[in-house]
Amino acid sequence: MKILLLGKNGQVGWELQRALQPLGEVIALDRHANARGLCGDIANFEAITQLIQQVQPDVVVNATAYTAVDKAESEVEQADLINHLAVKHLAEQCQAVSALLIHYSTDYVFSGEGVTAWQEQDATAPQNVYGQTKRAGELALEQSAVKFINFRTCWVYGTHGQNFIKTMLRLAQAKEELNIIADQIGVPTGAALIADVTAQAIRYYSLQDMDQQKYLCGHYHLAASGETSWYEYAQFIFDVARQKGLVLKLQQVRPIATTAYPTPAKRPLNSRLNTNKLQQKFHLHLSHWQQGVEQVLGEIIV
Repeated sequence: MKILLLGKNGQVGWELQRALQPLGEVIALDRHANARGLCGDIANFEAITQLIQQVQPDVVVNATAYTAVDKAESEVEQADLINHLAVKHLAEQCQAVSALLIHYSTDYVFSGEGVTAWQEQDATAPQNVYGQTKRAGELALEQSAVKFINFRTCWVYGTHGQNFIKTMLRLAQAKEELNIIADQIGVPTGAALIADVTAQAIRYYSLQDMDQQKYLCGHYHLAASGETSWYEYAQFIFDVARQKGLVLKLQQVRPIATTAYPTPAKRPLNSRLNTNKLQQKFHLHLSHWQQGVEQVLGEIIV
């Protein structure tokens, strides 16, 4: 099996480089041309067309995305280019060589209201530019004839790149008091878990006949099990960090409402994702969020 990975240096892409290796030949690229002259810049349509034709991959894993949620409010065209138009073009190129396209999306495609975990078939209603461009990318997949598996995930973190865990550790070592939002509920989901599930899904898909492969295509929710608030998540990070011997200056953590911390982009209060479809169709088990967070903390704190 020949797998083309785009976005190799992102949080998820970094873990995918590891997780995909046992499946076959992995060609991992970023925006810059490699030694062979292969370029993975999905905003460069000509380069991507040449890349797909030259590599002739069986599977393309697109781990690229515009993820600066607040900045997207003022960089609408750039966010739409990466999250929508480039995905549309990539889908067309994958379809041309009959490659399976693996893509990643977000709970931000939903309204963020209520308390029930979102299911794949629920009505979408993105509340900010980031969510709108990610949903437009999903629609591009749906409207193309490409074989695709799209994983919607939430609250992603990892050892590589910037994320909530690293921000909290930095602030807790510098400040005595912190205010953390307590009314947004979701599931911290590790990049390693996303990468491992992706690899298992590709392997399972590759072993099926054509009818079963068609049945497996579509949208899936991929998140760790359990749920928490940013406030409770932060408290867990601080507790584990202290257990591992990290000295924190932090003395007090206060829970606050989303309304007390205005941001350019509206944030969802409900980021819960129902993962039953993924677990049942691919025969997977998803670990509890605390397990992954503790493991990453162990790697970060040395």
